[in-house]
This record gives sequence, C-alpha cells and structure tokens, in this order.
Amino acid sequence: MRSPSVFLFAFMQLATVAAQVRIERIEPPHWWVGMKQRCLEIMVYGKNIGNCRVSMQPHQGVQLIETIHPQNVNYLFLELDISPEASPGTLSFTFTSADGRQTIVSYLLKARQSPANRIQGFGPQDVIYLIMPDRFANGNPANDNIAGMREKADRKAPFGRHGGDLEGIIQHLDYLQSLGVTALWLNPVLENDMPTASYHGYAITDFYNIDRRLGGNETYRQLIDQCHQRGIKIIKDMVMNHCGLYHWWMQDLPYPDWIHQFSQFTRSNYRLATLSDPHASQQDRILMNTGWFDTTMPDLNQRNPRLATYLIQNTLWWIEEFGIDGIRMDTYPYPDPEFMARWASRVLEEYPQFNIVGEVWIHSAAMEAYWLKGTHNRDGYRSALPSVTDFPLFEAIAPALNEPTGWNSGLARLYHVLAEDFLYENPSNNLIFLDNHDVTRFATAVGEHIGKIKMGIAFLLTTRGIPQIYYGTEIGMTGDGGFHPDVRKDFPGGWSGDPLNAFTPQGRTDLQNEIWNYLSTLARWRKNKTVIHTGKLTHFIPAEEAYVYFRHNENEAVMVVLHNGNQSKTLETKRFQEIIGKFRQGKEVVSQKIYNDLSKIDLPAHSALVIELMQ
Repeated sequence: MRSPSVFLFAFMQLATVAAQVRIERIEPPHWWVGMKQRCLEIMVYGKNIGNCRVSMQPHQGVQLIETIHPQNVNYLFLELDISPEASPGTLSFTFTSADGRQTIVSYLLKARQSPANRIQGFGPQDVIYLIMPDRFANGNPANDNIAGMREKADRKAPFGRHGGDLEGIIQHLDYLQSLGVTALWLNPVLENDMPTASYHGYAITDFYNIDRRLGGNETYRQLIDQCHQRGIKIIKDMVMNHCGLYHWWMQDLPYPDWIHQFSQFTRSNYRLATLSDPHASQQDRILMNTGWFDTTMPDLNQRNPRLATYLIQNTLWWIEEFGIDGIRMDTYPYPDPEFMARWASRVLEEYPQFNIVGEVWIHSAAMEAYWLKGTHNRDGYRSALPSVTDFPLFEAIAPALNEPTGWNSGLARLYHVLAEDFLYENPSNNLIFLDNHDVTRFATAVGEHIGKIKMGIAFLLTTRGIPQIYYGTEIGMTGDGGFHPDVRKDFPGGWSGDPLNAFTPQGRTDLQNEIWNYLSTLARWRKNKTVIHTGKLTHFIPAEEAYVYFRHNENEAVMVVLHNGNQSKTLETKRFQEIIGKFRQGKEVVSQKIYNDLSKIDLPAHSALVIELMQ
C-alpha cells in the first residue's frame, strides 16, 4: 500500500498527532460546490479511525450531517450537506480518538469549471477511435517499470505489459487528426497493480488514480487538454461491475457485503438474456449479477448503499475534474440493474450534454433495446442509458460480406438488422463497429479481402449510428479474437526501433496506404456532413448482390451502394426513384467521379460507392 503522502499528494494536508489515528486514504480526494445533488459522502480509511469522533469547523453552506461507522473499525463515512450557497474553500475536520488525541484533516471544496470546450458529449457526428494504451505507442520508456508496482514490462510476453502510455498517444495526435478521428475511447487507464496480465486495464486497483505506468493523472489531464484544443473528445472506459483482486480495499473491506462472496470461487454465467427473459429462473439471474467475472476480478455489490454512492461520486469526480466528454461502461448489464439506472440518471442529471455507451454484448436487438432509455419493458424495468454497443449489427457485417446474398443471408443480414430499429428510441445513438479489443479483427474476418474491407468501412461511416474504429483497422491489422493478445498487437512504429512505422505513409505498405487513404477520406468527409449525422436512413431490399441505401434530409441526399458480386455489373436505378428522382447528378466521395446520368451506375466487383447527389 502506498504511503499517505504519495496517495494524497496535492489534494489535502494531513496532520497525524497519534499513531492510533493514522489516516491513509480519503475518497473522493476533493469535491466541488454547485453540484446539483447536495449530499457528499467521504470515505475515510485508517487504522482504528472508526473509533474517532469527528467534528467540522464552520464553513459557509456546508454541514456535517452524519458520521457513519461501518462494521470495519478502519473506516468512516462522512455525510455532508453542501447547499447551493456554499462557498469554495477548505473544510477542516477534527478526528478525536478515545483518549482525546486529535488529528486535523483539510479537505478542498473547489469552484466548478465551465470553459466552452469542456464536457461536450459525443454522438453520430463523431468518429471514435478505440485505443488500448499499452499497445499503441510508448512515448515515455522511463515509466515502463515503476518501483513498488507488481508487474514489469515485457514486450515479448503476449499477456504482459508492453509499455504503451498516454504520452505515446499525445505524440501521435497529428496522426489521429489526419485520419479524421473526432473522439478517442481509451480502454481503462486507472491503476491495475496486479501481478500479471493486467495490461488491458479492466482489473482496477485504485479508482482515483491513472496507472503511473501510463503516465499518471497529470499526463491524462495533458492528453485531454491537448485533444480538446484539437477538437477531439475523450471517452473514458469505466467498470462498475468488478475491481482487481489487488485493489487496496480487498485486504480490509469496509463491509462484508462490499463484494459478492461465496464459500468457493463462483463465476458469473455470463447469460445476459436471463435479466430480460420472462421465463428465467431466479438462480440463473442471481448468478449472472453476483458471480465473479474472473478469478482476479471480485464482483462489486452495488446494493450496498455506501458502495453505490462511492461509485456514482467517482464517476462525477472524473467528469468534473478532467472534463471527459463521455463514458463507455464495461459489462453494463452485470452490476445491479437498478443501480445502473440510478447511476446513469445521476450522471445525465449533472451533465445533460453528456453521453454514455454501455457494453451490452448480446445477439438480439430486442435484448439490446431492453437496456436503453425509452424502452418500455413489460417487467417494469426502466433504463436511463442513452447508447449501447450494437453487437447485433456488428455480428451481421462480416457474414454479410462473406456469404452470397439470399433471403436472409449475405447483404440481407444488414437489411434485417436495421429493419429492427423500431425497437430503439434513438437507433442513431447506437455505437457501431467492425471490430474491437475483444473480437476478431475485421481484416481477418473478411479474409483480408481489400474490396470487402472497403465495403465494411463505407458501411460503418455512412449508416446510422456512432462509428467506432479500432486502432490498426485503418491499416488492415489482423488477429483472431479467440486469443485476445492476437487482436491487441502493438501498433507498428509505436516503439523506438520498430522496423516499420505505420504512423507514416512511407512506413506503410501499398495495401495499408490504400486502406488508410480510403478510411481517412470518408472520415474527414463525414465530419461536416449533417445529412450523415442526422439524415433519415432509407434502404432498399438487397438484390443481385447489391444493397442500396440513402441518407437524406430536405436539402441533401447521399446514395450508398454496396456491391458484393464477383463480377462488375450495371445497376439500374429505376426502383430508387422516390429519392434519386429529385437529383440530376452525383459525385462519388472517394474517387471524385462525376455521374451525369444517374439512371445507370457501373459497379465494380466487391465495391462500395458513396455518391453525393446533386440537383
């Protein structure tokens, strides 16, 4: 465990008078006046701290309402009321031990920040780029290994830490901007001080500190500030369901029910369907929500009211302190569903412009919609979640391009998944993707076929939803999702001495440049295309290996043709006249080819055309 001086650094000053009143942690480390919910709950941890009486010096608009003593005498929870009239400043708490000795703690209340570029939210106008920081670029080799942290860097180890960090991302913001990226989603960057295999970030051991091997809190702040200056948003990956086995509180839980405990290791059944299934057994539902995600990831019990408040406050702290623009919530259905609804409601109450996408990895649009705001579920569950990861659409894309088109195969898969959009209140807010850190890379899924890769990219960037690109997809990186490290390889050129540097055109192969140029052309084009962000999607039943759809509004229309045939063909456009009949010309976005006659369009084999229609 870190010393108090390291953990608390500049946030507060602690004066320890008696050894038996030794305060080691205070979380959240500071707070703000002017939050919409007045109540603040401060968790204090230290040897025998629960035996203390606590008083607070008078401060305008702030009152200490209650001191909560949990079963564990090493914890206290202080409940404060912060009125709208409260002034920023330093609160002073006195902890008095049983023998009368005192410890004084200063706690900072900040004024809230409100620059115009802070906390923007994200939506269909964005192109999100997903980065696994440990595998993207090593900008500061000096932080690869940190004294006292359990795991050291070993780039040769598939499950080991490779040394990528936040500074590496900062150094390549020009690259990301030129690609057309408008938002970054980083896999979790909080401390994962685990003995092995924690490079992915999902085994959190400290909810208030960025892992020092990634650069720590101040480098995270620098990344966000520099991204905002460039018009790039930051989406933080959070985990409410579990923590890492070596989290600091795991050796000394404040309450026995802080986590779900069993007589022997009990794993979740991972069956998300049990939570919306009207026929599911209680046993299956309980196991889904209370079983551990893995042997190294204890399952948090959000029904404990102190933990629930802790997690909600932690989320608000990261938003307010660093100005993040959105959250991707890992394993969204695994925690207590009622808690997750409260959590999302509280976040969006405080930050109405914010957006949250929940990872709901399930194969049915109806069961995806169950978790979304606006769905009126028959069991009475009401969610507040604005966005989900659209796994049904993801699971249709590669087969759509690999199969011949039939009644419900090939390109018809895309048509049928989108035809179920009536289930969603706002399908345009679904996060859509070709691949991510958990699944087979898209280039591998379509057999590294350049035509199919381009078709997938064109579909991703023109259909409804918020497109997300996984790092390396823009250069056709490959990998089999059956072995996680295979889809989490280092980006070539991110480390000094790499034989190839794919961050530059000269370091990419001709094929990689072809993919990169195609994706970047479409991504940069769509930045200012409101018709793609908010226009209506009208699609036509796929026929003869061609799937045609339009994005259109009162003033504009874009025609997209996915042709998956093995031979070139001419597309007769008569059946699309309800939209195309209003226009006389078209220009293909990537090739810049002009179509003066829209009655017939030549389609190369395995190709995508994105045609701006013109009067």
